[in-house]
Amino acid sequence: MHTWEVVVRILIATVLGGVIGIEREFREHTAGFRTHILVSVGSAAFTLASSYGLAGTNFDPNRISAQVVTGIGFLGAGAIIRYGASVRGLTTAASLWTVAAVGLLTAQGFYSAAVITTAVVIVSLYLLRLIEDKLLYPRRGHAVAVRVHFRSAGYGPLSELVTSLQNMHVAVKEISTAPEEDTTDTVHLLLDLPRGIDTEKLISLVADVHAVRTVRIEGPTRS
Repeated sequence: MHTWEVVVRILIATVLGGVIGIEREFREHTAGFRTHILVSVGSAAFTLASSYGLAGTNFDPNRISAQVVTGIGFLGAGAIIRYGASVRGLTTAASLWTVAAVGLLTAQGFYSAAVITTAVVIVSLYLLRLIEDKLLYPRRGHAVAVRVHFRSAGYGPLSELVTSLQNMHVAVKEISTAPEEDTTDTVHLLLDLPRGIDTEKLISLVADVHAVRTVRIEGPTRS
């Protein structure tokens, strides 16, 4: 293979990986623009090494490409983070896995498949998210962050509140505390509200729990 062909394939892998990485960067994910470029370029480099660097030897070139897919699994696992009762980073892990495939396709000269794959990923990450925001999430309710101050310290009041929320079909996605607050009687919750319960009704329901002294809405959010 000529040097210019290597340069072209690496550059195309860089561009396509960067296009996917930009969307993740805008969403402020840890694995963003640079990470996706490195995964795409690295996958392309390994593919070039297996397809052309080992030409004329007794080594099986497919073994290197197969190990690329396995190796991306470790990166994807690093992008997945558990927050309380919720898990984040699955979409980013999937985009890293897919961008590795883009690098493999590019290095093999299968440019049309690489471009189509990139386009489908962008549509899935951006356009389909807009559809979710407009159509799906309004039907599923929404997430809201609240700060709850209990009448007394300990796990008893928190357990009572969580039980009451579950009875109201309100899912507790995250439970956290702030360093500057008394962590024994104040918690921050990320709640997934079902349809039919807005923030005003939520405040009323939580305030009616005997263990709760005060409750404050900190803002709507999406994980």
